Amino acid sequence: MKKFLTEFKEFIAKGNVMNMAVGIIIGAAFTAIVNSLVADIITPILGLIIGGLDFSTLSFGIGEANIMYGNFIQAIITFLLTALVIFWIMKAINKMMTMNKKEEAPEPEAEPEPTNEEKLLAEIRDLLKK
Repeated sequence: MKKFLTEFKEFIAKGNVMNMAVGIIIGAAFTAIVNSLVADIITPILGLIIGGLDFSTLSFGIGEANIMYGNFIQAIITFLLTALVIFWIMKAINKMMTMNKKEEAPEPEAEPEPTNEEKLLAEIRDLLKK
């Protein structure tokens, strides 16, 4: 049992597990931001554009079952808007990251001058081609 606890402690202390935990926490906070952006800003604007249509009330019945296909349509719209917002945000982040890399990237080194052997081999190659 002691060996198991030691191994578990080593596993938890590894950087990958800690990085994953931080990523999950930041992801949850990011999800809240994106959900708020979609629900509180983009969806009302979209509602104004399409005349305030609320799909969530659309349904039909089969016997005693009530099929709420409007909720499904609303979920699809929310998913697409969320994916679009995440795409825009990630595109902006990637653009900033590449701009930073370009600023930090060192100048490429010039190719070294060919050695005498390389020059002679190139001359022989060129003569053989003729």
